[in-house]
Amino acid sequence: MKKFSAKGQRWLKCFHLFFVCLWVAGVVAIALMIYIMKATNGMELYGIDISKKFIDDFIIIPGAIGTFLTGVLYAIFTKWGWFKHTWITVKWAITLFGMVFGTFWLGPWLNAMPPISMMKGLAALSDNTYMHNQQMLSVWTPLTLVLVLFALFISVLKPWRKKRA
Repeated sequence: MKKFSAKGQRWLKCFHLFFVCLWVAGVVAIALMIYIMKATNGMELYGIDISKKFIDDFIIIPGAIGTFLTGVLYAIFTKWGWFKHTWITVKWAITLFGMVFGTFWLGPWLNAMPPISMMKGLAALSDNTYMHNQQMLSVWTPLTLVLVLFALFISVLKPWRKKRA
């Protein structure tokens, strides 16, 4: 299969880095909101929850999808391939885990919170479903951040390279 030219690879890297930045920044923003922002009334709680949903829908999800798609292009159209190096395989595992876990667990937990806080206000803080989702997000969001940052660092450091004969 024909590979991208050097200029094409630079453009691909720009797009890949853009999407990675979206994904990482979105997770950082939600993590900060979880641990720093404390509502003093029901509308503030709803505002925080709907803001987290907005960040997920319009920053994290496009970032994750863009990272995945540009990663596929890297695998097909550059010398890096799919599993040529261990660090690439680890990045694929992290990307796929992040997308699956975000789609089927993190996203639903986060998406269920704004309707509850809109309806119940601060009383949402005593709602079992709301508190379960908040607790799950407070545990799994930082772990997700550690994983995506790890993927970012191994992209730069490229450990576990194949040894040349």
